[in-house]
Amino acid sequence: MKSNVYFLDWKNISDFSDWSESINAFSQLKNHDYAAIKIHFGEEGNKGFIKPEFARAIAKKIKAKDAFPFLSDANTIYVGERADAYHHLIVAAKHGFTIEKCSCPIIIADGLRGNSGVDVEVNLNHFKSVSIANTIYYSDFILLMSHFKGHEVSGFGGALKNAGMGCATRAGKYAMHDKLKPKINGSACIKCGACIKWCSAGALSIKDDMILLNENKCVGCGECILTCSRKVFRIPWDEHASATQEKFVEYASGTLKNKNYFCFNFLNFITKHCDCFKSDGSPLLRDIGVLASNDPVALDQASVDMANEIYGGDFCKSIHPAIDANVQLEYAEKIGLGTRDYQLCK
Repeated sequence: MKSNVYFLDWKNISDFSDWSESINAFSQLKNHDYAAIKIHFGEEGNKGFIKPEFARAIAKKIKAKDAFPFLSDANTIYVGERADAYHHLIVAAKHGFTIEKCSCPIIIADGLRGNSGVDVEVNLNHFKSVSIANTIYYSDFILLMSHFKGHEVSGFGGALKNAGMGCATRAGKYAMHDKLKPKINGSACIKCGACIKWCSAGALSIKDDMILLNENKCVGCGECILTCSRKVFRIPWDEHASATQEKFVEYASGTLKNKNYFCFNFLNFITKHCDCFKSDGSPLLRDIGVLASNDPVALDQASVDMANEIYGGDFCKSIHPAIDANVQLEYAEKIGLGTRDYQLCK
């Protein structure tokens, strides 16, 4: 059976608030529900994140249903500005995510140091249980607001990645990345040390004028790829990279297990890398619009298809040739998170 995926063209984005109501985004919301609006606040220096005015529109709709909205995200495993709740909230405020501007509180989902979570049983291929951020787990309703863009490990990031990687504790993020080890092109390295500064595991060092990676310490977070302007590091596409996609899909299943939820994908300011990338870069496609569904698999499939249509080919493969971005979609459908078969409702 096909899932409905709703589309709002970007040229009509001023209608977003009314449109969200018309597509029954809040039909599963109950009075006095604690409603988590899961969003990415953007790393400092990034401009691709969903803007606060859209979060405000959703928060107001939720409050009108006599429920209690809040914006939330979990801490990162790399040593950036969002690795703990204290600095995470400072970055969020700099980007306009405040209670005054968004009409609701902001709560970092996995606590001060990213270690506040609940183990959720999933009994799947990679994990028997997954560590979901405490605040997300205890919410009554989840509204995923995901910025669709390219991604250096999974080809693209959308609703599945937001629900999986984005809702995990730091321990969960480590578990999803632990087998990924970057390859090094030493001849391209200028020994600037930027990668060493941002490596959370202390796995990188310079010795005898060479950059070295201690694979036993490496947690596979990929921050070295994002911080290096010389393309010294790359994630090899192998069974470990494929498994990482499957792992965050399993985490998504834990996040959404026994939950009422709805999902939005924003297809604007689409860049090569995720919103953890400090440089905003330049958009690779024109602003397309917003897609929405209660099926995250259909939603992500429709987002890929629409990006491909605008690009005129395989968009994800064009920006990350070594990555098979279909892995996450195929596996999510396989474990019952949704269907890739959808009806687009414009």
